[in-house]
Amino acid sequence: MSATAAQPATASTASRLLADLRAVVGAENVLHHHDELLVYECDGYVIEKKVPDVVVFPTSTEHVVAIVKVCNAHDVPFVPRGAGTSLAGGTLPVGGGVMICLTRMKRILEINARDRYAIVEPGAVNVWLTRALAGTGVHFAPDPSSQTACTIGGNVATNAGGPHTLKYGVTVNHVRGVEIVLPDASVVQIGGVAEDDPGYDLTGLVVGSEGTFGIVTKVIVGLTRNPEGGRTLLGVFDSVESATEAVSGIIAAGIVPAALEMLDNIMVRAVEDAFHFGFPVEAGAVLIMEVDGVEAAMDREARAITEVVHAHGGTVDKAIAWRTRKEPEYMAIWKSRKSAFGAIGRVSPTFCTQDGVVPRTMLPNILRFMEGVSKRYDIRIANVFHAGDGNIHPILMFDERDPDQVKRVLDASHEILEECIRLGGSVTGEHGIGVEKMAMMPKLFTPDDLAAMAAVRDAFNPDGRCSPSKLLPTGGHCIERASPGRRASA
Repeated sequence: MSATAAQPATASTASRLLADLRAVVGAENVLHHHDELLVYECDGYVIEKKVPDVVVFPTSTEHVVAIVKVCNAHDVPFVPRGAGTSLAGGTLPVGGGVMICLTRMKRILEINARDRYAIVEPGAVNVWLTRALAGTGVHFAPDPSSQTACTIGGNVATNAGGPHTLKYGVTVNHVRGVEIVLPDASVVQIGGVAEDDPGYDLTGLVVGSEGTFGIVTKVIVGLTRNPEGGRTLLGVFDSVESATEAVSGIIAAGIVPAALEMLDNIMVRAVEDAFHFGFPVEAGAVLIMEVDGVEAAMDREARAITEVVHAHGGTVDKAIAWRTRKEPEYMAIWKSRKSAFGAIGRVSPTFCTQDGVVPRTMLPNILRFMEGVSKRYDIRIANVFHAGDGNIHPILMFDERDPDQVKRVLDASHEILEECIRLGGSVTGEHGIGVEKMAMMPKLFTPDDLAAMAAVRDAFNPDGRCSPSKLLPTGGHCIERASPGRRASA
């Protein structure tokens, strides 16, 4: 392979590439005008931007195979993309090339409630599966905050989590198998409808690989039985520190909540202004605490949580009893929580959401550290996160049109992530590495560790055409390492 795969194409080669892609999917499924392509210059990580050369929309596995063959024939890199809700630049077309947008592969192909699995295409939106399962007695447990927009394929790519994965596990715990088009255009079935296949866990390897192994075209997900009922409580605290101490207290009491979410005062005010749920805007922090399971045990668990809250200086402002997750007050509180990131748009023109992880007992430490970072860099930081598993989501607010603010946000983000590592945590819990955090990987892993990961990647993707310059900061193949660049939207 030549070393020019990421170089700008000449007009004649670009024309041939465009013609070949149109022959595969039809002209109506190919975008190439600059004003159309601008929509795809970034995902939810708005600091890094790069316009792809072409965006193509397959509607079947056969289309994906043919598109990959065209890219290989033209020596052009390609990157898969779903809804673009990813927050680490995972779908950025570094070096240009072809973006394979999977949003038109959106069918739910099979639901088998008896054997508790469903087969979906990667462009199916997470909440569509939830709605399709209504009345079946089972559900798909991973429920990211972007559930109404993010796709199942994107959930697989980043091993997405969500509020209820504290009890039920993240995406990898609910994927039984995938169909994947490898970078050489071969189609491979990994795993299957059975809950466990013998041999190496290649499904677990693919989940979280951020599109660097190939393009997932079908996902077999496991389904979870619905609980008989639950209780959702709103704990109110004077300070973030007392709220985080209550989190540790709940877990130490032997309670396994279905969800345990924290919002600080900035976030409480933003969410209440947007949705008027009834959050106490003077609170230093609130906890959304949920238990579910056998109905007979729910009142006892709710009382135990209330005792822990009181012991840490808090009060329980609301206690919602429910039998289904369709009850109005239940839906209202979770709509407010899952729309929290969007509510920040009312407060700041741009924001950057981080995704560090610390041991649960270190939450007070990292939150105090972030207060110092906010002051040092003169940047407002709001917090809403999965407190039960230590997965923090600080939201750094800024204006991307101001280069100085962009620099301060990047420096502040790096400090927060480095502190997560120092406290025994990691730089990502569910958003992935993408392009944003590649420079942090050597702080987490030894050179030998990174070389081993690169060897696994290269076994799937030896030429590096698929999602180049993502996840790993190592070279090892001949695709040019082009910087995506940093600038405001055109």
